[in-house]
Amino acid sequence: MPLPDVVSAVLDSGVQVLAARRPSVPLVELRLRVPFAGDEPEHPAAAELFTATLLAGTERRDRVAIDDELALVGADLSVSVDPERLLVAGSALADGLPVVLEVLADVLAGATHPEAEVARERERLIERITVARAQPRTIAREALQRRRFDDHPIAREMPTVEQVAAVGVDRVRALQSTALVPRGATLTLVGDLDPVAAIDDVERLLGGWTGEVPARVLAPPPPVEPGDLLLVHRPGSVQSQLRLTAPALPRDDPRYAAVQLANLVFGGYFSSRWMENVREDKGYTYGAHSGIEFIPGGAVLGVETDVASDVTAAALLETRYELGRLSAVPPSAEEVEAARRYAVGSLLISLDSQGGLASTLAALAAVGLDVEWLRTHPARLEAVTVDDVAAAALEFFAPTAFTGVVVGDVDVIGPRVRALGGVAGP
Repeated sequence: MPLPDVVSAVLDSGVQVLAARRPSVPLVELRLRVPFAGDEPEHPAAAELFTATLLAGTERRDRVAIDDELALVGADLSVSVDPERLLVAGSALADGLPVVLEVLADVLAGATHPEAEVARERERLIERITVARAQPRTIAREALQRRRFDDHPIAREMPTVEQVAAVGVDRVRALQSTALVPRGATLTLVGDLDPVAAIDDVERLLGGWTGEVPARVLAPPPPVEPGDLLLVHRPGSVQSQLRLTAPALPRDDPRYAAVQLANLVFGGYFSSRWMENVREDKGYTYGAHSGIEFIPGGAVLGVETDVASDVTAAALLETRYELGRLSAVPPSAEEVEAARRYAVGSLLISLDSQGGLASTLAALAAVGLDVEWLRTHPARLEAVTVDDVAAAALEFFAPTAFTGVVVGDVDVIGPRVRALGGVAGP
């Protein structure tokens, strides 16, 4: 795969910098990934408020000054957080990169998280959480995470309203020195730049960002154990959410390419077996999708669809049927070749833009992989045989390998779903 060389350096502060020249447009994409884990149940609430106010001001710049300086060089920055990492993402005109780095350095070393801003963002966050927790997809996601990871911190993707309300400004500010630290962080730059000069700029401008402790890395969650699907009662719901999960393989496993193709054949793209069954043939749903989700220390399979309450049991039956069929009736050579072409083509498309390449390089660096893995992955996909896909399907897609949740009105869907067996709950 034609990809630029990536220059890498680890600065004295401990931050790893990756820089790649791709001058397709006169822009630079930036991704700063900082491990940001926490064991305390209150950590997600504090982390959300921290990220919401990170760009709200420093001793040298208030929010307006930060926005104005970035706007003058056509730049924007956004901050997000999840149980695993904090991510600063953005882009700028190529000649404005030093300005962006200077603003970023000021924020990383000296964000003040003004009390008024924390209070305002607390109210906004409470409103967003209240709305989100009424959505069926959020309910299903939280139930699935608890089902497969129990009370591990990775399952705490959204704090409660009570937790957010209890977080004070001192708790938010404490994260500035204890959690937002450079050792273990990765800064990725891709665009119309000189990689060596860009790294020099980073070293010069971000030199004041220091920390006494390494960034907190999320510990691997327990392995997903096969078992019954858990019924989750959502009174009055006219739809049900099916969420199944099983162990998978990380990118650096030699069998990953075979599992990737097996997933595509099952439900990973529009022409998959499962989609053809439950959407095109039966009309149970508008969309059904399966995919590989990467987690610390490994990966998990996810199988999800939303269906009307009156066809929940039928959709679950067809889902289990297609999982069993993939294990018992291996994919044909034509199915594997179509999945292979899709996998290679979608990878090429995803890396065509500066932003896509920057995001992918940042994600790979987090698990110890580099651009060479990207260059060689199409060849690994080409080397996968039909027998390899059949073996992966038998090992990872057997119905007995899965657990998960079914969210819906149990009074309506319960009798027929329980009749299928392998279901627990109310």
